[in-house]
Amino acid sequence: MGSVSLNIRDGTARFRRATLCSSAVHLLMLASVFTTNLFALYAFTSAPSPSAVPAFFRHHPGVGGGRGNVSVISDHVSLIVREIEASERRLHMIERELAGYDTLDTSKPSLPSELKLFLAHHPLPLGRDARSGITEMVASVAHSCARSPAAELLARYMSYRPAAPCPTDEYLLPQKLVAKACEPLPRRRCLSRPAASSAAIPRLSFAQSLWNPGAKNPGAGIYGIDKQMWVKPRSKNDFLIDDVLALGSGGIRIGFDIGGGAANFAARMAERNVTVVTSTLEIGGKPMNEFVAARGLFPLLLSPAQRFPFYDSVFDLVHAINALDEGGAPSLGQASRTEALEFFMFDIDRVLRAGGLFWLDNYLCADDHRKRTVTRLLERLGYKKLKWVVGEKADASSSGKTQIRLSAVLQKPARSRTESHSPENR
Repeated sequence: MGSVSLNIRDGTARFRRATLCSSAVHLLMLASVFTTNLFALYAFTSAPSPSAVPAFFRHHPGVGGGRGNVSVISDHVSLIVREIEASERRLHMIERELAGYDTLDTSKPSLPSELKLFLAHHPLPLGRDARSGITEMVASVAHSCARSPAAELLARYMSYRPAAPCPTDEYLLPQKLVAKACEPLPRRRCLSRPAASSAAIPRLSFAQSLWNPGAKNPGAGIYGIDKQMWVKPRSKNDFLIDDVLALGSGGIRIGFDIGGGAANFAARMAERNVTVVTSTLEIGGKPMNEFVAARGLFPLLLSPAQRFPFYDSVFDLVHAINALDEGGAPSLGQASRTEALEFFMFDIDRVLRAGGLFWLDNYLCADDHRKRTVTRLLERLGYKKLKWVVGEKADASSSGKTQIRLSAVLQKPARSRTESHSPENR
């Protein structure tokens, strides 16, 4: 029947049937290691009996024996040791091939000492934990951090003097690592240096800071303060916040805005007593998270390719504009993969409660195929369509071209524990 092996080389999980040839090679390698170890054990533990030595050499110990025999045995032992080391290296390569990813080797002298210390296993001070069953704490670092060039960037990131101020010459280094899927990043033992601009920002009251945070406007549209969005429609694809909240029948209290930029959506929701967490990255080196915090809102430094750090079914509303494409992580080369979009959408489904709303806001469909792909995926999830508008909108670049936009408000259904939504059953 064959066996099943896991291949996650490109970031997606696929199961492939191992061939007879590959299985035979693996068995041959294991047999080789076992045999060479037996030979080594025999060579080191056995000694030649006197009867096994020819009579000529017993009566003439200085001729042909002695050091010559020892030299031959030493050569054989050295050869066996080299074979064992080569077999171990081949086995290590096979393990890496089967796993599909590299691991950080803490034995490398090039790794910073702080990174080695962080990656070390730390035993629990009171021994085994009765609830979890663990006896030590293991650091969490993404396997992509072991690949080049992320490995070199990570070494620079962890090169600092403990208990001293953190280096400031690499301000965008964490963003570069996140863009290369090196997340979560390891913790550091250095003192943060806040930007000079943040110290000069006056802390206003919450009502004032929403639209007048006292910080420099970092951009335009969703990446800067925009007082028109969601209160004054510009096209038929623009839904009003009050209309969407009415669809929730008063049950919208907390929400999640994915890739929300400067948090204009969260600001409008805050005016309506709805708490919204905004995930955003530092766009082009602009301090987006700092700007969102200056508005009195909750920023979350999170790339769209990362699993949402929330428990299941906690949000009443999830809002996304361009995050469907960003969820495929263009920097990782996966934006066009249907599987990347599926992983992203199923994670949204996980954090959204039953009866909650998913607001897909002015999603730009690159082509008709992309629109059909997104539509089929939403239908597979079984959401109820409360609003669904496909229309054309002028290109923001003033090129005169029109773009196909999809806007929808969908309600997550209540599912039983036995209900299956796998692709095979849809």
